[in-house]
Amino acid sequence: MPSKSPESKSAESKSTESRFTDREALRFHAFPTAGKIEITPTKPMATQRDLSLAYSPGVAAPVKAIAENPDCIFDYTARGNLVAVISNGSAILGLGNLGAAASKPVMEGKAVLFKRFADIDAIDIELNSSDVDAIVSAVTLMEPTFGGINLEDIGAPACFIIEQRLREAMDIPVFHDDQHGTAIITGAGFINALFLTDRDIKDVRVVMNGAGAASIACAELIKAMGVPHDHLIMCDSKGVIHTNREDGLNQWKSAHAVETPLRTLAEAMEGADVFIGLSVEGAVNAEMVKSMAPKPIIFAMANPNPEISPEEVATIRDDAIMATGRSDYPNQVNNVLGFPYIFRGALDVRARTINDEMKIAAAHALAELARTDVPEEVAAAYSGRKHSFGPEYIIPAPFDPRLMEFVPPRVAQAAMDSGVARKPIEDMAAYRRQVSNRLNPTIGLLGEMFDMLTDHNKRVIFAEGEEDRMVRAAMGFQSGGYGQAILIGYEDVVARKLRDMGADPADYDIRSAATSSRNADYTEWLYGRLQRKGYLKRDAQRLVNRDRNAFSACMLAHGDADAMVTGLTRNYYQAIENIQLVIDPKAGVAPFGLTIVMSRDRTVFIADTVMNERPTGSELADIAQNAAAAVRHLGHEPRAAMLSFSNFGQPMREKADHVREAVAILEQRDVNFEFEGDMAPDTALNPDLLKLYPFARLSGPANLLVMPALHSANISTKLVGALGGARVIGPILWGFDRSVQVVRMGSHTSDVLNMAALAAVGSITRD
Repeated sequence: MPSKSPESKSAESKSTESRFTDREALRFHAFPTAGKIEITPTKPMATQRDLSLAYSPGVAAPVKAIAENPDCIFDYTARGNLVAVISNGSAILGLGNLGAAASKPVMEGKAVLFKRFADIDAIDIELNSSDVDAIVSAVTLMEPTFGGINLEDIGAPACFIIEQRLREAMDIPVFHDDQHGTAIITGAGFINALFLTDRDIKDVRVVMNGAGAASIACAELIKAMGVPHDHLIMCDSKGVIHTNREDGLNQWKSAHAVETPLRTLAEAMEGADVFIGLSVEGAVNAEMVKSMAPKPIIFAMANPNPEISPEEVATIRDDAIMATGRSDYPNQVNNVLGFPYIFRGALDVRARTINDEMKIAAAHALAELARTDVPEEVAAAYSGRKHSFGPEYIIPAPFDPRLMEFVPPRVAQAAMDSGVARKPIEDMAAYRRQVSNRLNPTIGLLGEMFDMLTDHNKRVIFAEGEEDRMVRAAMGFQSGGYGQAILIGYEDVVARKLRDMGADPADYDIRSAATSSRNADYTEWLYGRLQRKGYLKRDAQRLVNRDRNAFSACMLAHGDADAMVTGLTRNYYQAIENIQLVIDPKAGVAPFGLTIVMSRDRTVFIADTVMNERPTGSELADIAQNAAAAVRHLGHEPRAAMLSFSNFGQPMREKADHVREAVAILEQRDVNFEFEGDMAPDTALNPDLLKLYPFARLSGPANLLVMPALHSANISTKLVGALGGARVIGPILWGFDRSVQVVRMGSHTSDVLNMAALAAVGSITRD
């Protein structure tokens, strides 16, 4: 069996990536709190009024509304985002029938995965019965509680009967992950393997070994995708399932019987294009693999060890594409790629069921994602191992952050197209942003920004055009329709990298100082700026020729581009210093850095995080005023807190005098945003603490924190980023006469792309 989730690796089958002992696993599950899930309220429970609203008498209003209109249950309760993970423990992972109680750690793990990967609340329910009627009755009675049912680790053939009867009885999605999850991920890899070997799905010959729940689901799905019935030969422990066979069959196996003279797995494998195994270790030998067609596709997914190992296949065939269920080999068929996102799409349209159309849509979405350029975030989750589409990467990695963006919208659309959606989505682009934002709050903020760019055609310089991450970001920027990417670097090097990444260099604007017709103009102009600052003309020439930041900034200054992004290869402050040789601040504005800190429930902006080391009261007031304008431009109404270690003069220390001075200056300026200070950060962010100061002018918790000095700002933002729990974007540069953004060394491609978009938005503001 394939890996159904990261949970599925037992201590006996330790991977080379995650070695642990039974003792470590037991300690993980026991401490600091027993188990892996808990329930937390989504509404405040701090006052008597809160309790009255949550329970009696306030709960009466939604009760009456649901009684009058049952569909209101999705509006007033958690049902629409709640899935039951149900098992009787009759087929636990690769461990067998160990009973309902023993299955609970696995089902809790499944609930955790639902939340981690798709923000779905899941509750595990272990049913202490092997009676099909009893299980069907118990689950059916729970329909008003849940938006969907995930069946797990229930042995065949009971799993087929239970799922079918529940699908007929219930008006919500019922999904047996052991069957359909495996089938969908296998289907995705199957699509890409056919693509790489230039095969037509209608012509391939497929051999399957194993005739359990997962095998039968795989067979049904790839047939629904286009494999002809008589092109698939299924085998079990007794050999080929053929039309003349009578022993060892049931209705589910018989549905895949074909008329053939073949009787053994070895005979069936001869000349086969594809092998799909969900059986036992060692079921396939070297001779069978040798007998397969050229460029064989081998999915050996027995658990914990495959039917034949990738190492053995490699010694026999150098043209094979192989997948297994293990994480220590390439192309892991891992069910966590499927069930969270399939349920996400199904729940969001209130689907009545999960049908073949939705499963096929999920498989195609996963296949398409694997063919796209893989972001560095995936490599970071796999100890730096790089991924790119090819024979060893035909299935996406489970930690690809784009899965929410790719899979749920396709599933939701298929549900609507096939008529099983009760709540159709009107704006799929908006839904795609919204569903991505469930796990990554950055998406919501950046989505509107990217939408803004599609109406302008800004030319953005990617100054380090020979760096892979910069090239990928430029490709993402231009292919996304956000503007024109200009890559700075040696033309042949940049062109080669573009070709290696599947792009046509002719589609991109590649510039080099060595060949630029503007080199002399830039040098003369720069010398004019710097000649009274100790620079000789040859120094200016050297800057233009050798410093890509200076060359790029000269392009900006002369109107040959609209914005630029840099920073991957140069210390942050060194990059800014070189840019400042070319780009001036806006008139009357001191440049500053604005960092965005985004958690699940709030977005906070912090200034100044990069430029002004020890601002005066007047400078601090300027920073607050300019930062408030930037926050408003990014779609938030600013509420600024002038931070200090004191709260309104307690304790009174002269180190906070400049903060109090800044507040007084803002009062005199009659600014158009809320501000308050001096105040400590917990007071600024905690509404209960803020109530202790009824004279405070903030109408709610601050969302703009103006730091008293650069060191406190830098320490704070880096501490938040290192501790986790929030996404830190920036610092974003504001206040220059041209739109420039600098990323940190080590930034991912997505960070570069986001900062390029921010630079482009800054150029729109400047217009």
